[in-house]
Amino acid sequence: MTTVKESSDEFNPAVAIPATEIPVKRRRTASDYLALAIATCGVGYFPIAPGTLGSLVGVGIFLSLRGLINGAIDPYVLAHHLNYFAVESVELSITLIVISIISFAGIWAATRAESLFNRKDPGAVVIDEVSGQMIALLSASFFINFAWSIASAFILFRLFDIWKPYPIRRLESLKSGLGVMADDVVAGLYAAVVNSVLVAAFAIFFSR
Repeated sequence: MTTVKESSDEFNPAVAIPATEIPVKRRRTASDYLALAIATCGVGYFPIAPGTLGSLVGVGIFLSLRGLINGAIDPYVLAHHLNYFAVESVELSITLIVISIISFAGIWAATRAESLFNRKDPGAVVIDEVSGQMIALLSASFFINFAWSIASAFILFRLFDIWKPYPIRRLESLKSGLGVMADDVVAGLYAAVVNSVLVAAFAIFFSR
């Protein structure tokens, strides 16, 4: 017997998988509702383009986080006359920690969501898009055409998430929440690499 791997990616077809890979439904607990809140990020239940909405949530979280970090460390930076590289290393470290927390929480939440929805990679689960998009945004330049680099990171992540070049599609077969998260994390890494090249090329071209 087979069932369907649903996925929040609205541009990719559903995939049939063995029904034995799907956990059995059970009565919901408080931790189940917490898992659903994390997994869906408040937008997973939208009937149109939940994956794209999840990516937009990732953009919002990333920009809000950078704003909070800058607001918190600016007085210290001014008082101690820290250089750009010191500031950027602090911002990057904190951002990576937050992305790691979101990713590991996403693995747990997506695993629980599969059990609750009784589906492999339920369409309502978008925490993977949030994590992948934030990884892609690590390549965005906050000093070289800020809006352009944010937009290109968003578009590139969506393209890689839809296209799923090797080994992204294979990662979907990993067990439970790990399979849900892994493909979007790698899509985010691909987008970050390509966007970094574009930002660097933009900087070199316009610095002439």
